[in-house]
Amino acid sequence: MIKVNVTQFQSKKYGLFCANMKERRILVVEDDATLRETLLLNLELEGYKAVGTASAEEALGLPLADFDLVLLDVMLEGQSGFTLARQMKSDPRTSHVPIIFCTARDNEDDMVRGLTLGADDYIYKPYTLRNVLARVATVLRRVEAQAAAAHAPAKGVTIDKNGRRCLLDGEDAQLVRKELEILELLMEQPGHVYTRDEILDRVWHDDAIVLERTVDVHIRRIRSKLGKYGSSIVTRPGYGYLYHEKEP
Repeated sequence: MIKVNVTQFQSKKYGLFCANMKERRILVVEDDATLRETLLLNLELEGYKAVGTASAEEALGLPLADFDLVLLDVMLEGQSGFTLARQMKSDPRTSHVPIIFCTARDNEDDMVRGLTLGADDYIYKPYTLRNVLARVATVLRRVEAQAAAAHAPAKGVTIDKNGRRCLLDGEDAQLVRKELEILELLMEQPGHVYTRDEILDRVWHDDAIVLERTVDVHIRRIRSKLGKYGSSIVTRPGYGYLYHEKEP
């Protein structure tokens, strides 16, 4: 059982952990009713939307994918917390939901097992509410930062093969077909020098009779459209062109 004076948290003294965050939904799976209600109360005082269940079976009846984090006891009546965590992490609908184990099982093997299952943290009982709230905020910040990084537009020059376009720091460079195909060819093997004949053969194939000078004209247009990244296309006099990625 945690030893803490619940009223000391009613001033939101620790609200800094979730400042400027939109409301997050947290599920508390804990079979000790007093402990569960204490956690729910203090999570709500911190600005979270908290829901509690007494068992893994009851938790499985909820829309788990809608929660932003699960505080999960290991030693539950019926199905264990480890089993619930395994089910969540193996289900694509819920595998993204972070889990923090809160448990009296304080041996290293259990901690390793919990983390191996995909848990984001492991807290031993008895613990303080300050510790729990700090861990919750830390995990949420980390998960949100990872999600933001995953959706942030890639920096530099990238080829969107599905959309058939070139992106500069996430913005469309507006390359026409042949320009895109030339750039795509050069970027296949950065540092490799492609002769004009190779470029003509790979991009124009046998469609028409095209002069070598056509390649030079297209390269100039590509460089212009790439802006600060245009110098990534390097000329090797007497040989051809290569792509060398560099910082602007």
